[in-house]
Amino acid sequence: MSYVFNIPYRDNTKLKHIVEKVRADVKLQSFWKCANVMAIERLGYTDHGPTHVKIVANLALKLLRILVGTHVTPSVVKNYGMRNEDAEVVVVLGAIFHDLGMIVTRPDHEKYSVLIALEFLEKLLTPIYREEERAIIISEVLHAIVAHEQPNKPLTVEAGVVGIADALDMEAGRARIPFKSGKIDIHAVSALSIEKVEILEGEEKPVTIKITMSNSAGVFQIDELLKPRIEKSGLQNYIHVVAEITGEKERKILEKFEI
Repeated sequence: MSYVFNIPYRDNTKLKHIVEKVRADVKLQSFWKCANVMAIERLGYTDHGPTHVKIVANLALKLLRILVGTHVTPSVVKNYGMRNEDAEVVVVLGAIFHDLGMIVTRPDHEKYSVLIALEFLEKLLTPIYREEERAIIISEVLHAIVAHEQPNKPLTVEAGVVGIADALDMEAGRARIPFKSGKIDIHAVSALSIEKVEILEGEEKPVTIKITMSNSAGVFQIDELLKPRIEKSGLQNYIHVVAEITGEKERKILEKFEI
């Protein structure tokens, strides 16, 4: 079993080595499969496995890079004097492990994710980081993992980024609000209305999140999940959300929805 895990690490050699280790880790890939068995086959929820992880990691990395490019200082840099490349490692690892606790159960899965991640993090970060640096990176990753779920509040830039990226995995029915497969309700209709999600360099604010919907029902997904994630992230002053409706067949309730 092998999943394609592609991350644009650019000139970040630390991230490159870690991604290579992730690709080669059979146990981690098996756990991703187990997370999906629990989420999809047993609970009837949406994907929480390798595809979701890869999407969230890429979205988080893009979001962080835009923020850093507009002079937002990552917390691992501000608090520990580390580098932007280390912040990239934190958000990617936070994305990789944030849902792994689904192999245990859905309630409090973020807490189980923290416990499971510890074993992997030590291996992935050695020998790339010295012992003290490993401790710092691990603490930041664990916070990002646990803070992606309510009622926990992100207290770092990196944790806020991971939480928002998780909520942005909503294209083509990939809802982060769990709903039963085959059940027709507002969750399902709203999720299926989301056609495209883009993270762009912004004009009004550093980051513009552009969401294209086929139907006004998509607003529910944005308002119920994405908006609270942004509001609790500590990054709301840097992010502008624009949702536009492309569907021509419905009687349009609204043309555009903004946060």
